[in-house]
Amino acid sequence: MSARANRSTTQRFAPLWLCLLLATLPAWAGRGCETRTLPPQELARAADSALRVAAALEAQPAEVALLARAGTDLSQHGMHYSHVGFVLRDHLRGGWTVVHLLNYCGRRDSALFEEGLFNFFADDLVTQDARIVWLQPELATRLVPLLRSNAVHNLHQPHYSLIARPGSASYQNSTAWVLELLIAAEYGAAIDRREVPAQLRDSGFEPDLVHIAYSKRIAGGLFADNLVFTDHSVGTRLRGDYPVVSVRSIFRYLERQQQIEHQREWRQGTESVRLGPA
Repeated sequence: MSARANRSTTQRFAPLWLCLLLATLPAWAGRGCETRTLPPQELARAADSALRVAAALEAQPAEVALLARAGTDLSQHGMHYSHVGFVLRDHLRGGWTVVHLLNYCGRRDSALFEEGLFNFFADDLVTQDARIVWLQPELATRLVPLLRSNAVHNLHQPHYSLIARPGSASYQNSTAWVLELLIAAEYGAAIDRREVPAQLRDSGFEPDLVHIAYSKRIAGGLFADNLVFTDHSVGTRLRGDYPVVSVRSIFRYLERQQQIEHQREWRQGTESVRLGPA
């Protein structure tokens, strides 16, 4: 797994849904490898989020959980969280460590990162909202050794696409990697990406559909290194309804499989009594 970047300034990675789900097309442009120093108040909010999440994790005996954050406002699409990773107790890097996949600056590649909770939230997010999902003990017990092994690499496809087709052999995005590890742990399957299409089909996972009209894709010039339409069938491209793995679809899948033991969520720094949309 690649070493965590040393960031005196926070590097702005392109979130999975940032381009696809904004209301206007101009948001597709300008998603380069920007860097900026976060102001003190944003760093303070990130620290508060990290402490809040760490305290919640310590209050539970589980060694691993899912941790979601909101990189952009997706409320108009019924979604809230744009990114999710695994948070692991007593990682080699110490304390609670988030293991997740990130895209490099809008390029067509990605890497696996190991980051502390503060870095996870100090990433120029639209909000410091967070959701922790603890898994049923049997699934969590199977997942921990996978996260500490080469399985994280074996299920990583470094060729990145924002709209990677679920189960694609050629491309992957951040949420697809999380889902593939969860399914491998749940079914005790061989850790081999060649088995992923069959595993997804047998699991009953249902992706979300993101609509990108064919006319807008062509006339609007929707071209970027990390946006690959040809990963999908011609029929999908003509219809414009692209199946993708979202944070919402992962949580929906886990709920349907009855694999969620407990959840906690914070909106605007306050814990939610009733969990909102993912």
